[in-house]
Amino acid sequence: MKALVWHKNTIELTERPYPQIIHPRDAIVKVKLSSICTSDLHIIDGFVPKAKDGIVLGHEFVGEIAEVGGDIKNLRIGDRVSANCETFCGECFFCKRGFINNCSNGGWELGCTIDGCQAEYVRVPFADRGLTKIPDNVSYKNALFTGDILSSGYFGAELCNVKEGDVFAVIGAGPVGLCAMACAKIFNPARIIAIDIDEYRLNLARKSELADYVFNPGKCDIEKEIKLLTEGRGADCVAECAGGKNTFETAWKIARANANVAVVAMYEENQILPLPQMYGKNLIFKTGGVDAVHCEKLLDLISGGVINTDFLVSSEYSLDNIIQAYNDFRLKKDNCLKFAITY
Repeated sequence: MKALVWHKNTIELTERPYPQIIHPRDAIVKVKLSSICTSDLHIIDGFVPKAKDGIVLGHEFVGEIAEVGGDIKNLRIGDRVSANCETFCGECFFCKRGFINNCSNGGWELGCTIDGCQAEYVRVPFADRGLTKIPDNVSYKNALFTGDILSSGYFGAELCNVKEGDVFAVIGAGPVGLCAMACAKIFNPARIIAIDIDEYRLNLARKSELADYVFNPGKCDIEKEIKLLTEGRGADCVAECAGGKNTFETAWKIARANANVAVVAMYEENQILPLPQMYGKNLIFKTGGVDAVHCEKLLDLISGGVINTDFLVSSEYSLDNIIQAYNDFRLKKDNCLKFAITY
């Protein structure tokens, strides 16, 4: 089968053997659509030390069950499924507490430590947990981002503990930030503020009615603007979804005293926590990789028309053209947000 393989700073579309069931809780999925994630670029660029040389990349996908292990009872051959970006057993200390990113038997494995989804077929461990059936009225495209960036956006809103009447500021109007805005609407905040230096993305946030206000910190005093909207207090909750050079600093500066600051972004450099400057603000910082435990709920919200992420797909590329897709994604060609890879 065709597969995109990573070898230390290079990628190659090559032939790989069809995956096999290894454990009775495995499933083999025929990939229908996948996507490229910034995390894939982090692997290629050497910022993910645990990534294993020679793996098939990719962890964001939907597809059809082709084969199931003997212990799988909730899935059948032919089922349409959305994949969780995390591999988790559901039984260990962390899984039982909902911290599936820290699963003692899994974590971020697909496309990192084991072969991922940018191939015609992929083996999914603990498939009874990590695969969710797609409702009949939800297309593959509708469901594509459920197990990764949509879950990450929900995770950001959840970490922020967004409540009715809150002012929720999102730094980064990229795919995860836009999903955070979409998910925050479920909790009825008074205002959602999008912050980015990319005017195209800010306009998209406004056009899609995901943000009530948009600000470019390169063109305004962002702290002043936020205070003007909040009677001088600052945002009730801030989701940092950008991972830029100064975005962590912006996050804590625009937050009001006793606010929640959720750091969802993946950084390439260490960040400074200037405790003397923020002393007395009593901020609550929450960080981490996504605990994507709400996939079924998110699919139900998509099915009910509450959430739609189709607008994130800027272009579609065939698997044969995936290397070109990577090049275009890295360069943000035509202001791209996400690409769908077709099979």
